[in-house]
This record gives sequence, structure tokens and C-alpha cells, in this order.
Amino acid sequence: MTRVKILALLMGMVLLLSIPAIVSAQQQLPHMFVGSATLDDAAAADGTEVTAWVDGTQAGDAVQVTGGSYSILVDPGTSSWADKVVSFQVGGNDAEETAVFVHGAADELNLTAVAAAAAIEEEEAIEEEATGGPGAPGARGARGFRGLQGEAGEQGEEGLQGATGGLGRRGEAGADGTAGAPGSAGTDGSPGPQGTQGGPGQTGPAGDSGSSGLGVVALILAIIAIVGAGGAFLLSRRG
Repeated sequence: MTRVKILALLMGMVLLLSIPAIVSAQQQLPHMFVGSATLDDAAAADGTEVTAWVDGTQAGDAVQVTGGSYSILVDPGTSSWADKVVSFQVGGNDAEETAVFVHGAADELNLTAVAAAAAIEEEEAIEEEATGGPGAPGARGARGFRGLQGEAGEQGEEGLQGATGGLGRRGEAGADGTAGAPGSAGTDGSPGPQGTQGGPGQTGPAGDSGSSGLGVVALILAIIAIVGAGGAFLLSRRG
């Protein structure tokens, strides 16, 4: 059942309950509340009482929780409770939720209460009564000086060496370099060893036969030249 249907049903119930009030012209219209009831972060047990309170007075009869839910009619009687605050209790423990009273209204309100809170409040009330209550908080003290820096701790042990990573992919080939400048000329090498003597050449063709007369004249002139040269040499030695 949707929330709209639930509220429509509640409004019908309120109107039915308010018929006697309309007839008497004295009874004020009530305000109905429905929803879940939670106690100590769990659904309240069946039979747990839920009560409503206005101005410190219980408003209407107590109801019991069934299946973790409740339904209570806050009846003002002949009084006007318009805009008054309605508080609730689950199992005698104050619920965190409150509501504003509206005559003839019906609302869904989930209640949450903590049973331990009542015991704590009662204990605090007893302690406050015995000791006269806590005193007013004192003034905040001045801020203390900053402490000296502590000594550096010892160096921790060296961690284990991690596993070797896989071989990376081969990089792309680089661009070709520019041609270098030509080198300077080297020195002349040492002469190689003398080669072996070649074989005799071919015999040349025979020359023409000279005249025998000319040969005699040439021989006489050669003798004269030799004698002249020897005489000139001897004269130069004497001088």
C-alpha cells in the first residue's frame, strides 16, 4: 500500500472518529499518526507501548506496537491544540521525533528511541542532585609551547629487489650520418727491391757495310788526335 493510500485511509478514520465531535459542537478534531517504532536501533517488540504528549501531559490513550509499527490518535478533547508540539515515547523512552498538532490531520511519522538514554539521564540527575551539579566551564588555557623535535629514527632495512622487468621492444633504426671529409694524402712508400735482370734482347738487324777507305782515314785521324793530345799534356806538365 502506497503512502498516499495510507494517508487517505487515515483521513477517513479521522473523519469517522470526529463525527461525534461535530454533532456535539464541543469536541475538537484529533490528529492521527502512524509509522514504524524503533527502540535501540531495532524494531520495537510487539506489545511495546507508544504514547503521545502535549505540554507534558499524555494526549490520548497509549497504543501497542504490532509488527514494528504503531497507530495512535492524539485527541485534544475539547481543547484547541493547534500548532502545539507533540512529543512521543516508545516503551517509556523519549523518541527523537516530534510533530506539530493540526486538528483533523493524519501523518506518517517513524519514531526512534534509545532505551539506554533514560538510564543515563536518571543517573546524571542523581549525580547532579548529590554533587550540586557541574560547575560552569572554565576559560580556555593559553596555548602551550611547541615541543622539541624528536631524534630521527633508525634507517629501516633495505627492501627486497624487485623482479626484473621484461625486455623492451627494439627501437627504430636511426637516420644515416653525413659523409665524412676526405683524409689527407699519405707519404710515398719506400722503393721496392730491384727486379731480376731481364733476358737478352733480340739481335738487331745487321748494319750496312761501310767503305774500307773511309775506315782507314778515320783511323789515321784518330791516331793523330791521340798523339796531339799526349803532346799537349806533356807541354803542360813542363810549364
